[in-house]
Amino acid sequence: MAEASSDTTKPAEQSLRARIADNDVFIDFKRNRLVMFATALLVVILGASLLAPWIAPTDPFDPLSLDIMNSNLPPVWQADGQWPFLLGTDDQGRDMLSAVLYGLRVSIIISALGVFLAAAIGICLGVLAGYFGGFLDAFIMRVADIQLTFPAILIALLIDGLLHGMLPSLSRESSASWVIIISIGLSFWVQYARTIRSSTMVERKKDYVNAARLFGLPPVAIMARHILPNVMGPVLVILTINFGLAIITEATLSYLGVGLPPMQPSLGTLIRIGQEFLFSGEWWIVAFPGIALAALVLTINLLGDWLRDALNPRLR
Repeated sequence: MAEASSDTTKPAEQSLRARIADNDVFIDFKRNRLVMFATALLVVILGASLLAPWIAPTDPFDPLSLDIMNSNLPPVWQADGQWPFLLGTDDQGRDMLSAVLYGLRVSIIISALGVFLAAAIGICLGVLAGYFGGFLDAFIMRVADIQLTFPAILIALLIDGLLHGMLPSLSRESSASWVIIISIGLSFWVQYARTIRSSTMVERKKDYVNAARLFGLPPVAIMARHILPNVMGPVLVILTINFGLAIITEATLSYLGVGLPPMQPSLGTLIRIGQEFLFSGEWWIVAFPGIALAALVLTINLLGDWLRDALNPRLR
């Protein structure tokens, strides 16, 4: 029986590999060297950032690990550089390699949570607007139009003020990450809502939806079981593109002081700290976080642009 089971498993695995190899998207991915390089670099960046607690030389969040005598050291390849500070140190004696790895980790996690919040809000509102139409559709779309007039920085300031107005005991440091997450979520949901709404308006007129109504299924079940799985195609592309925009938004908010505090830095906070020392000769304090931010956003944008073209049959 074991031999028979293994014999049936091997053809199934071979069939799956053959389908993947013959897939148009996979073939296009193999032909595009730039996208392959961007994907590999993105995997390295994500892996290094998520494994920062294990691979970083020091913990930049721990004040006990800092030594002010090691402050403003240049990268190790310069004359005054010292091991083990490969990329130098900042004004607090914080190892720049560790700070960049932890900053990447914080920026990626906060941006990902913000994008998923935006997707959840936009998908739910888009399905409701497309399925029911009428007044509900008009109301949601007008709210979307109004939201587009508010930039993320203004939304962050409003949320920050509301949180501390309603919860006076809440410290700014402890709520900073939630301010950014909610700001990104409320800034980016419109694109999901409009895309899902258009697809839902097409799907609700099809026979399988009418059959579900005849069987007596409630609208929530029809939307969740039947319509939603058939309108989720563009969401992956929007998620990828918005992820890069969310990282830029988080970095901008942190750079302007609305984001995370200096003792819990993201890439934007590190750039804000480093630009104060740029003209005094300590260029590495701002250069390496800036390079890491640019590389992360560039790889995500390249992958998102390729996904948008590869998953659109009309562009092949």
